[in-house]
Amino acid sequence: MKQSLQLRTSQHLALTPQLQQSIRLLQLSTLELHQELEQLLTENPLLERLDDPLDRSVRLLADGAIGQAAPTATAAEGPANENTPPADAAPSEPEQYEGEGIAESDGDWSDAGRSKAPDDEDARPQLEAGHHSLREHLMEQMRVTVLEPRDRALMELIIDALDENGYLEESLEEIHARLPEELDIEIEELQTSLTLLQSFDPVGVGARNASECLALQIKRMPGVPLVTRRMALCIVEKHLAWFAQRDFNKLKKALDCDDEDLREAQAVIRRCNPHPGAAFSADASDYVVPDVVVKKGRNGWVVTLNNDVMPRLRVNALYASLLKQGKGESQMNAQLQEAKWLIKNMRQRFDTILRVAQAIVERQKNFFSHGAVAMRPLVLREIADTLGLHESTISRVTTQKYMLTPHGMFELKYFFGSHVATEAGGEASSTAIRALIVQFTGAEDPKNPLSDSKIADMLGEQGMVIARRTVAKYREALKIPPVSLRKSL
Repeated sequence: MKQSLQLRTSQHLALTPQLQQSIRLLQLSTLELHQELEQLLTENPLLERLDDPLDRSVRLLADGAIGQAAPTATAAEGPANENTPPADAAPSEPEQYEGEGIAESDGDWSDAGRSKAPDDEDARPQLEAGHHSLREHLMEQMRVTVLEPRDRALMELIIDALDENGYLEESLEEIHARLPEELDIEIEELQTSLTLLQSFDPVGVGARNASECLALQIKRMPGVPLVTRRMALCIVEKHLAWFAQRDFNKLKKALDCDDEDLREAQAVIRRCNPHPGAAFSADASDYVVPDVVVKKGRNGWVVTLNNDVMPRLRVNALYASLLKQGKGESQMNAQLQEAKWLIKNMRQRFDTILRVAQAIVERQKNFFSHGAVAMRPLVLREIADTLGLHESTISRVTTQKYMLTPHGMFELKYFFGSHVATEAGGEASSTAIRALIVQFTGAEDPKNPLSDSKIADMLGEQGMVIARRTVAKYREALKIPPVSLRKSL
């Protein structure tokens, strides 16, 4: 084969740095977006943020006093004052970059309505109460109960061996084996300390398994008849597995009782807490901040962006003036261009989220009016074709972006789902089928719960052709127990 040089012309798509940044910002969640923004603000001195994420936080002043941070801008000042340049900036430069920032005169990007009245509850500094751990709670009781230093040391040893639910993870034999022989500690001493610990609050702490935890609580439960208490203790100590599986026939045969006696014992057991130490857990709840808010308007459903998650950016007027006069370096010119790109891409990100949310609400009007049972099938391609965007762009927009509706908080992906054929030749959304399953199981007779086959037949009566195994898959996804575990006396 002879080698030769040839010239060809072709077209290909080049991902510019600006396009790469736009794609990256679009797929970030709200939390990730603010983290990315903080890093960019640190690296680029020409970029400024007008809103302070901590402007409502309680802060510690220099003299040790607690004060409320002053807001960056009041509602009366409006967005127009936010673009005012510093006093030492050139007077003729800010107009050039006035339209580059997210803070504009447009109502969607304004900060109006964020400030609070002086008598508003949110305006008063509030401090979170200190966390009281399970160990501290038990140690306080030990200090007023145990006097001898040796007994206190053994008690503290057992307290340190408890897990977050208040259970003793190690056996007394394992704890005793770890102790030095020269201390001459008998295992009976550890048993005495454990028995004393099990009398502390919360009731059930120090148990070695669920059966012992429930038994400790039943023994100290007031107002329980003796016969019912004995039957409940017998169940949790000997037949807890049958009770968990709701095998009431075996329980009645083993206890030689009728339905009424077993029902009373069951009510006593249900009053117990299988995790007595969970109330002292320090796990903080994770809250989701919505990107868009849907409200009922006069002419239908109205979609608005959440101003609290929209950063307000601008180019530093002083540095921009210096670059205008030719006093800056080439690196600062590049940073200026990067700042303008970021502001533009940030605005484009929120505009795209708003457009996608509006298209979703337009197609899911029945959901907002009647709930999940009225959800219609929807795929990404339908929204992409409507907005003239690529399907991958819609996927990025709907990932980790949330919508606040009158029915609750939902991820944008929640409104997309597969479809199931109906007898009339139409389609039903899988979300609507899940809602119907929840509705059917919530209204069922506890003594005779609905099986998966029965639910499939009931859905068939609604015109939805669905197999039993599909019902089982949806039920498991909804974390609804099987029919055997939903049965009660």
